[in-house]
Amino acid sequence: MNGTLLLRIAVAIILLSHSVFGIFNNGINDFGNLYLNQIGFAPFGVFIAWSIKISHVIAAVLLLWNKYIRLAGFVTIFVLLMGIILVHFENGWFVVGGGSNGVEYNFLLICVLLAIIFPNGFKTKRES
Repeated sequence: MNGTLLLRIAVAIILLSHSVFGIFNNGINDFGNLYLNQIGFAPFGVFIAWSIKISHVIAAVLLLWNKYIRLAGFVTIFVLLMGIILVHFENGWFVVGGGSNGVEYNFLLICVLLAIIFPNGFKTKRES
């Protein structure tokens, strides 16, 4: 079994669950209209919201197929970092418990994606 298989499956499930439900409950359009457009992305808020969620679905599939892992990982990390900056940072660290809607969840996903992208650490080619 590939050392990152379990992590790739877990992240794929998370990305799909955060995307697919929004497709069917109008959550993506609401995020675009009611949040992104309101903070200055109008008239592109819905387009950006759909782009984010479609990138999550594509990244999930690529993680499951173990193809283009770095591309999928870096795109998703970019989206998560922007989520921290635009949405979660002002709410502090905790998602629940000591606060709400904070950065800890995105931080954990970024760390897991980095572990998937660099399963042997950040070694240079000269190191053996």
